[in-house]
Amino acid sequence: MEPRKLSVNKDDSDKNELSFKIIVIGDPGVGKSCLTGRATKDVFNAEYSTTIGFEFLTFNVKIEDKSIKLQIWDTCGQEQYKSLINNFYRNSALAMLVYSIDNKQSFLDLNKWLKEIRIQSSPDIKLILIGNKADLENKREVTYEEGKKFMEENEIIFFEEASAKSGINAKEIFNEAAKILYNEYMNFVRKARNARVSKFSESSLDTSKLKSFIAAEKQKKKCCS
Repeated sequence: MEPRKLSVNKDDSDKNELSFKIIVIGDPGVGKSCLTGRATKDVFNAEYSTTIGFEFLTFNVKIEDKSIKLQIWDTCGQEQYKSLINNFYRNSALAMLVYSIDNKQSFLDLNKWLKEIRIQSSPDIKLILIGNKADLENKREVTYEEGKKFMEENEIIFFEEASAKSGINAKEIFNEAAKILYNEYMNFVRKARNARVSKFSESSLDTSKLKSFIAAEKQKKKCCS
């Protein structure tokens, strides 16, 4: 099944006004580094060596009038680096879980990665799910419907298939991650603004009552003088 094509916004500004940290996790060999490389550098290397520890990349996109910078931590997924990877869960705003559509075990292991996220990261972290290697349709072991079902059952807010090799949806999924984080940020700003307005209104009400009380007391004194 050919994955649907997502829309993408391009950043035409060098000024990054908002910055978010995201972590890319999943089994070794699912193509995490190829996917991040395609998205950030528009390159694909079939001979890509296994990531040792982690790799840091950035992805820039413009949303409305804001320039967004994603700080991407691409993790290796190997057990011997588990303690190192755990450090990157902290303070990550979003986690991208990646499996390969031609590797059923990488899909089954998502439960393990999901458990790690919920233990190590903030309870507010956003989760998205990516089925990589969508170009390997003839070797598919995980259906699109299975990926979508996993998303729905595990409170993951976004799912799509992509291909680092062909480039389909590679940039677009990071653009979607930026949109999710931007919208979350704007919701936070709106709530904070409303809270300040509400607090100001209550303060104004109290001040008004105080002024009325003072005026009434002054009037009493005049009457009695």
